[in-house]
Amino acid sequence: MKTTVNVLLRDDLRTFAGYQSARAASLQGEVWLNANESAWANAADDDARLRRYPQPQPQALRECMAQLYAVAPEQLLIGRGSDEAIDLLVRAFCAPGQGRIVIATPVFGMYAVCAKLHGASIIDVPLVDSDAGLCADVPAMGDAALTQNATLLFLCSPGNPSGELLSLEAIATLAQRLRGRCMVVVDEAYLEYADAPSATALLSGHDNIAVLRTLSKAHALAAARVGCVIGSRELIDALRRCQAPYPVPQPVAAAALAALAPQALASTTSRIGTVREARQQLQAGLLHLPVVRRVYASAGNFLLVRFVDTDAAFAALLAAGVVVRDMRAMPQLGDALRITVGTQEECSRVLAALEAVREVAA
Repeated sequence: MKTTVNVLLRDDLRTFAGYQSARAASLQGEVWLNANESAWANAADDDARLRRYPQPQPQALRECMAQLYAVAPEQLLIGRGSDEAIDLLVRAFCAPGQGRIVIATPVFGMYAVCAKLHGASIIDVPLVDSDAGLCADVPAMGDAALTQNATLLFLCSPGNPSGELLSLEAIATLAQRLRGRCMVVVDEAYLEYADAPSATALLSGHDNIAVLRTLSKAHALAAARVGCVIGSRELIDALRRCQAPYPVPQPVAAAALAALAPQALASTTSRIGTVREARQQLQAGLLHLPVVRRVYASAGNFLLVRFVDTDAAFAALLAAGVVVRDMRAMPQLGDALRITVGTQEECSRVLAALEAVREVAA
């Protein structure tokens, strides 16, 4: 029986080997003259490590991230944040100018951007705004994928900007419906803040699930650009062949390894707990402000907030030196801002600035 990856992978990529870099071959030696590198280090390179190309997939970091996410190293491909993983998936499973993806807006914009740049069609099944929150209609997304022959369906859990956390049961049911027809990509960039199980737990039973993780958010490495896609070994092999050589610079790999050391991980865990408490306090504080119309429950490190007077709220925050994300250009969010949960002092500054909008809202 063919796997979903084998069925859906672009025909022209089935025998495509990709670029074979000088570091891809498992060769041993003392004098390295196979990559046309400089024989001398740059004067600014104090430890003389930068003149050599890095490993395409740094083995130590790959093993460390695999342990972090409780998967085998062969199930994980490191890239330049989750953004590169999204791009690789679109390239691998959407024929240029012909492919289709399913998304649920408002959602993280890179799914649509990558599809647009590749010439793939975007099938939007909008989030449903209800008392329960701004929620994905997962069955309807599955219907759209089947009826319009989409090969990729993107779920964001926790949702950005909705904050919605999807259940593993809903994801598993969807993946079962779409097996052999469509890949289900679960973006878990904010999962650490949800204290919930990962969709990686579903990989053994569903060959059409791919999971995106990143070190940018909870692990505070946004500038390093380290993320990964997790899935079957067959999926990882296919995506690796589509990836440009040397995606992880050596200094970045070293920084990521240091950030995943036991002491650093303990600090990260503590700060995640602090964010969860601050999120609850910020939500409670916002709900008492006259200028606030609605605050959505969130499993991420942010809150989506609707305002009575969004212009006044945004201006007041800027006047107080606080920069938040203006969501008004996104579908359904014409009165909304997204506020990251910062330190206690930063959250207090947000509340104080919005408290000053009391008279305008009245």
